[in-house]
Amino acid sequence: MSSLLIVYHSQSGSCARLARAAAAGAGSEATVTVVVKRACDAGVEDLAAASALLLVAAENSAALSGGAKDFLDRVFYPAIDRDLVLPYALLVSAGNDGRGAVRQTERILRGIPFTAATEATILRGEVGAQQLAGARELGQALAAGLEMGIF
Repeated sequence: MSSLLIVYHSQSGSCARLARAAAAGAGSEATVTVVVKRACDAGVEDLAAASALLLVAAENSAALSGGAKDFLDRVFYPAIDRDLVLPYALLVSAGNDGRGAVRQTERILRGIPFTAATEATILRGEVGAQQLAGARELGQALAAGLEMGIF
């Protein structure tokens, strides 16, 4: 059985809502276990137990949010030491751009090395029904890929 780890950092609650929507979408795949953790509570043990990672975070000042960056900093070398290689997806909530956070995150994750399962998803503006639907679709697609053995 595959396991999708969804790690999120949320100060305003927007990324938490996106992570829950992604988990709901992923939960539609019967053979995939979905684990949702706040970035401050997640660590390398969670990554080691997972088949894939979905990181949900905001862009702050053209960079990845601090809590998500802290998570990546804490797991970077331990994941390398364990030879972890996971497929990942990235969901960035951005006020207007998002590309800075994507570049920074992709550079870090390539260094572990994790492999992108899909292009990064940037949801711009206030989180509403359209953004939540996009998060649900991303979660479902990633879980379906795990279930089919694509990732």
